[in-house]
Amino acid sequence: MRRREATLALAALGGLLPTIAVAEAYPDHGLRLIVPYPPGASTDAVGRQVAQKMSESLGKNIVVENLGGASGNIGSDYVAKSKPDGYTFLLGTDATHSANMHLLANPPFDPVKDFTPLTLAAMNPIVLVVHPSVPANNLRELVAYVRANPDRGSYGSSGIGSPHHLAGELLHQRTGAAFVHVPYRGGGPALNDVMGGQIPMIFASVITVLQHIRAGKLRAIATTQTTRYEGLPDVPTMAETLEGFDMSSWLGFLGPAHLPDAVARRLSEEVIKSLNDPEVKAKLVAGGLVVVASSAASFASQIRRDFDLRGKLIEQAGIKAE
Repeated sequence: MRRREATLALAALGGLLPTIAVAEAYPDHGLRLIVPYPPGASTDAVGRQVAQKMSESLGKNIVVENLGGASGNIGSDYVAKSKPDGYTFLLGTDATHSANMHLLANPPFDPVKDFTPLTLAAMNPIVLVVHPSVPANNLRELVAYVRANPDRGSYGSSGIGSPHHLAGELLHQRTGAAFVHVPYRGGGPALNDVMGGQIPMIFASVITVLQHIRAGKLRAIATTQTTRYEGLPDVPTMAETLEGFDMSSWLGFLGPAHLPDAVARRLSEEVIKSLNDPEVKAKLVAGGLVVVASSAASFASQIRRDFDLRGKLIEQAGIKAE
């Protein structure tokens, strides 16, 4: 029996040796981080800050490549079809891994099956703001105002299928009030029109409108996450009025499917370590983000949950890509 147990133990160790060898050798050359959006976007800033810190930690060069187009699908698809060796990874978003897949007739990849989640990097808080002329100081007052004035329920967003658009659609579905979407090509033009009074309100990333809220040029009604944003502690969440309301916008790191476990763990650990670096974290917070640096398992659950919830919302609303 002892001889048999020893043989089994040696066999088990033999099975682990290739994994151990891979983990010890990885990485033995530079990595590529694919950002599926053009330079200048929040994803680009996050990707470059994390990549720089990871390069210092690993002693290997990490090249950030902006592979934009098709609302982030081109770069995401590239990583999905990359060799699963840990040398090419992605900075994805709630758009690339939830909403986009329900807007396309033939999605190029499966956001769950074709990727290995590494960490949910950060949340990008969304806030509903109104022009000062709108006589509402909170969500209940705004809903009552729109019900009484259905021609004043137009809200701008950064585009069809964006989390800002979906937040407005969810508000419409939950209240029945005439909140009507006005799509823009980006948050900047939508902001200009609400500042000028052409539309009464917009859903926007906090960082886009924060200075205008603090200057009194826009009034914050509520944020769309389940917890209050620490940069606007007096602004309630939608969920405080509409129980269960949640429309999160996030950024997260992923590799292609079938990464070896040891490689996935090492890559995840290095990304999380970089996100938690005080200098990197301070820069991301200053950019309006909420750093999360979650476990891979938690991120996987977030992707599956958002994929299902946004799919139902898009289907019920009949939203189609432009």
